[in-house]
Amino acid sequence: MSSKGGGTALTRRNYRLSSDMDKPRATGIVNEKLLSDFLHHVFPSANQGPAVLFLLCRKPLGFQDLGTHLERLLSEGEASEDNRDQPMEGRLGPQPVVLDHTSGFEGLLFVDDDLLGVIGHSNFSSIRATTCVYKGKWAYEVLISSQGLMQIGWCTLNCRFNQEEGVGDTPDSYAYDGNRVRKWNVTTTNYGKSWAAGDIVSCLIDLDEGTITFCLNGQSLGTAFTNIKMGPGVAYFPAISLSFKESVAFNFGSRPLRYPFRTGRSGYLPLQNPPTADLLKAHKLLGYIKNVLSISIDIQEERLVEKDCAVWRLHGEPTVLITLAHIFNHFAPLMCKVYLVEDVLMSFLLGILEGGGSVDEHPLIQQLLDLFWLLMEDYEVNECLKQLMMSLLRAYRFSPIIPDLGFQIHYLRLTTAILRHEKSRKYLVTFDVLRSVVFFYIKTPLRVKEAGLEELIPTTWWPTHFDKEPRDESADERLRRRAYERGCQRLKKRIEVVEELQVQILRLLLNNKDKTTGEASRYIFLNKFRKFLQENASNRGHPTALCPPEYMVCFLHRLLTAVRACWDESSRKCPGSISSEDAYVPPQLFYNGKVDYFDLQRLGGLLSHLKKTLKDDLASKANIIIDPAEIQAASMDDLDEDEESGAAQRPFGAAAMGGALARPSWLSSPTLGRANRFLSTAAVSLMTSRRPLTQPEKVKVRTLAVEQRTEDDIEGSHGSDGLLLGRPLEEPDQPVADKSLLEILDGIVMMYNLSVHQQLGKMVVVADDVHEYAVALKDTEEKIARCPARRPDILEELQKSQKVFAEKLNHLSRRLAWINATIYSKEKMLDVYWLLCVCIRTIEHADNTGSLFAFAPEFYLNVAMNAYSALKNYFSPVNSMEELPGYEETLTQLAAILAKHFADPRIVGTDIKDSLMQALASYVCYPQSLRAVERIPEEQRVAMMRNLLAPYEQRPWAQTNWILVRLWRGCGFGYRYTRLPHLLKTKPEDANLPSLQSRCSLTVFSSHTLCFGCSLFSIIVPVGSRSEGLEGSAVCATCFDLSVSLLRVLEMTVTLVPEIFLDWSRPSAELLLRRLAQLLNQVLNRVTAEKNLFDRVVNLRLPGLESVDHYPILVAVTGILVRILVDGDRQGVSRAASVLLSDPCFQLHSIQHLLGEGVESSGSSAERRHFSLHAYTDYISEEEKQKVELMLAFLTEESKQAAASTAPTSEEDLCPICYAHSISAIFRPCSHKSCKACINQHLMNNKDCFFCKATITGVEDYSKPAAS
Repeated sequence: MSSKGGGTALTRRNYRLSSDMDKPRATGIVNEKLLSDFLHHVFPSANQGPAVLFLLCRKPLGFQDLGTHLERLLSEGEASEDNRDQPMEGRLGPQPVVLDHTSGFEGLLFVDDDLLGVIGHSNFSSIRATTCVYKGKWAYEVLISSQGLMQIGWCTLNCRFNQEEGVGDTPDSYAYDGNRVRKWNVTTTNYGKSWAAGDIVSCLIDLDEGTITFCLNGQSLGTAFTNIKMGPGVAYFPAISLSFKESVAFNFGSRPLRYPFRTGRSGYLPLQNPPTADLLKAHKLLGYIKNVLSISIDIQEERLVEKDCAVWRLHGEPTVLITLAHIFNHFAPLMCKVYLVEDVLMSFLLGILEGGGSVDEHPLIQQLLDLFWLLMEDYEVNECLKQLMMSLLRAYRFSPIIPDLGFQIHYLRLTTAILRHEKSRKYLVTFDVLRSVVFFYIKTPLRVKEAGLEELIPTTWWPTHFDKEPRDESADERLRRRAYERGCQRLKKRIEVVEELQVQILRLLLNNKDKTTGEASRYIFLNKFRKFLQENASNRGHPTALCPPEYMVCFLHRLLTAVRACWDESSRKCPGSISSEDAYVPPQLFYNGKVDYFDLQRLGGLLSHLKKTLKDDLASKANIIIDPAEIQAASMDDLDEDEESGAAQRPFGAAAMGGALARPSWLSSPTLGRANRFLSTAAVSLMTSRRPLTQPEKVKVRTLAVEQRTEDDIEGSHGSDGLLLGRPLEEPDQPVADKSLLEILDGIVMMYNLSVHQQLGKMVVVADDVHEYAVALKDTEEKIARCPARRPDILEELQKSQKVFAEKLNHLSRRLAWINATIYSKEKMLDVYWLLCVCIRTIEHADNTGSLFAFAPEFYLNVAMNAYSALKNYFSPVNSMEELPGYEETLTQLAAILAKHFADPRIVGTDIKDSLMQALASYVCYPQSLRAVERIPEEQRVAMMRNLLAPYEQRPWAQTNWILVRLWRGCGFGYRYTRLPHLLKTKPEDANLPSLQSRCSLTVFSSHTLCFGCSLFSIIVPVGSRSEGLEGSAVCATCFDLSVSLLRVLEMTVTLVPEIFLDWSRPSAELLLRRLAQLLNQVLNRVTAEKNLFDRVVNLRLPGLESVDHYPILVAVTGILVRILVDGDRQGVSRAASVLLSDPCFQLHSIQHLLGEGVESSGSSAERRHFSLHAYTDYISEEEKQKVELMLAFLTEESKQAAASTAPTSEEDLCPICYAHSISAIFRPCSHKSCKACINQHLMNNKDCFFCKATITGVEDYSKPAAS
């Protein structure tokens, strides 16, 4: 076996332990005296006397005697067999101590494979250990993985728990709850401090004094219970009760206690005996190894030379190697035990790095790892490295936060040093340590004082002005803010040191040049990374198996930084390749089967369906041919998907009675997922690159699982494109330096979609809390200033509140500084922005492929929308999105994507279509993003408006209508308010928002508003008429808001394209105008009538009906009337007036009601209150009021003239359908008659005659013949 981890290639066969036949040759390596001196120096006797006497009396020592000598040295001080097996007094139960998963639990729990970690999976689950104590002082530790509701402590065997009562809720059980900061023993009182994820709780019981004490991170919380029950038959078990999804890990002594409590001889003992004999041996053997490292043999001068062990190198001296081989013969088996690895080996390696400096300045660790691989069996070194890495993970995760983050830096430096060793790195990646992303997480301290934030940020600051108007801050506020910002910068620099080490670890894992010992680290990492994503993507409904989202956020940022660094490094070596600034994921990854997307939804639906329906497009555009038989097999395979998914989600590894289950945690061993079902599982043939003069050569693609892929399958070789196989004609042939980075980038986008975005939203709550407390503090200070001197009692209470708010703000402002540095910093914002740009470019390239766009996963669109939302809402006001490079261009690109794809027929998923619609609706709410919509090409704007005005058959019309309303806000009559005037008596934001209403879109309105207008008429009238019969106030308010928004869209349509109603050369213009007049008259009559239902509802101001008022609906109607009666041309105004006045529902006093005219002055004061536009001077301009007065005067005059000129009409001349208009149309061929309005409306839905049911073939104008 050769050593592949270091520079010296040595085989164990050359340096095996010497046998009897080898002894003469072995002792002849150096002279016997020098060898004896060397061995005596390495293996000193424990009972040697003075140095001179010892040198005279000692026996010569050679390799033939070394084995016996070493065994004798190791046996010195070892306890006898009788003493070793003697049970410890005061303790009952088996060794090792674990959780009792057979009978000592209540509820449903997930238990780790080592029976030390547990996750609650029911309302309030309880479990105890297998060992109890009845005498003496005992301790155990609990590693808190989540900070939720848990009760940790001790219980007796008589305690009976259930789903409501746990540890501490029964008389003989005692518990500490750091979530609610209380102690429990039937009753509860305040105790201790709040705990957080990453804390360690020590549970101490003194059965000599009858007390129970708890400690948090080594600091005593004080005696919790005294005079606990003791005596015959009373023994206490470690126990815990925890709620759903909460998780902890126990340490009963299987590993060294992090905070041992030993005061003299009467200290607290761990429940599990430490391996004392093995510890003694391991420390002796480690001392012998240090002796070898600190001395060298000068053969020429025949003397021993002492040297610094830090410069020791494995040069292959036979004497040294044979000596080390004897040591490792005993040392290697001990290094397979977790206790010894953590207590002996990890401490030794950490000591090497204590001197500071970079990891490169400590090559001894690399040399030791070479030695491990050379002198230990493979299974031994594998187990040793596994236990060492898991110990480092635990140590890093559960280290307290101190001001300089020294603990975290120390453990990360050692991890980096280990991963620099090539062979060790490859094993650890294969071991799947990636599943535990603990190393890339920086936990947020819950207690800022213990974390040292008061030292780093001595001065706190928070905003004191909350209105939108800018104000000059005082000199004191400016000094505080600047001091706070300097403290935040100091904190940020400390955190950046940790982040840099985390990035170095990932850079090592992304190394693709270490191919001397097999496959490069990057490709091992890539396959494990994909499995990690699969577990988190396919178990979204199974929260116990997911990586915590707070870990995922940090992991994403570190991985993104490492990927960009590797990308730029490789692009510099390959001129002409894509740089990281222009990075995107090529569309062929979505359909060539090289990348597994598990069961994630595609834009076009199921993958099996896409392969069947788009197989011709794949063949013509991407040279991909799919075997029809394999397509059918894949389709049949998808039929079993639900059954297999259900089986995969069923609990496995039940320990006993279906109660405690094996934990499928992200810290446990990997679980095998079901077989991959991406495109390469079918027999896929791909043609080589297009050569028009030759016949394309078909290449068979191997069917490989993710973990079986090699470098050639990813990067390509011998003319193969690897991941980029199947490039469409529309995709530019631009080289990518490292194709493997494309798949990692694709995984980063998937990570953001899985949980990162939701976590970014959750952490904003701290900033919200700061704002709320700052408002409360400012309000309290104002009350103190106004408090009269005669009320000292009130002043005292206000000052107490002021003190509480100030203390809370001091705490939250320091905690917010930590969160801003780790999550919302400028660098993190640039990461999310870069990810947004990657998604935009990926979507644009995929869109260019035409029908193959349907293969793109949905999460790219989701991430594009969510990343923009995060940049806009989560990172401000600390960092402004406007400062990002290319900000406006990116907004425009995203606007073009939303405008094009919200109605894209290639997208079939209901959820993603709704998300696109909501994103577009949000996009048009803000001036900056709305301007971006205006900047997209005219063709796309026209297409967007066409899709918005299309008949509402394929999507909810309410969302579409809301978007149109948002576009019209600021342009409509009296439509400059952001809050309803009757709810908020403040001035509106008078600046008109930019809108899309340019003349280029008029043709779109003209050609598409016909059926759109009919849809509005059919919706508004029932909504208005139903309001009298509604029982639920929420439904009533919703219908009212919809009616107002629909009226606003009608106002927009009438304003922009009045010819739809007033140009009667159009076939349906007169009909639409009459229906518009009918609608407006009905709304006016219902809303302006005194003492009707609407008026009573408005005056009652019922809960849930606050938005129902006269103003919003009447100004919308007024805007339509003003446009057709005042702002139009003379012919249009005349037609509109005649149609409006001829409607039977027209009442002039409804128009007068708008200005408060025509209302009787008699009655009570309540009855005299009425609506008037004159009352809303802040919301309606003088010009708008003048137009309403002109409209009222015009209608008054026209109604008088119409009344004077109208001749009495006989009943025979009236339309027999409506009896409101004269007969003006005759039907062919049946010759029946009616008015034009009735027949036109009837023919929209039916072609049969009103009277005889004959099919109407034509309608002609009719005029009554002159009387004879």
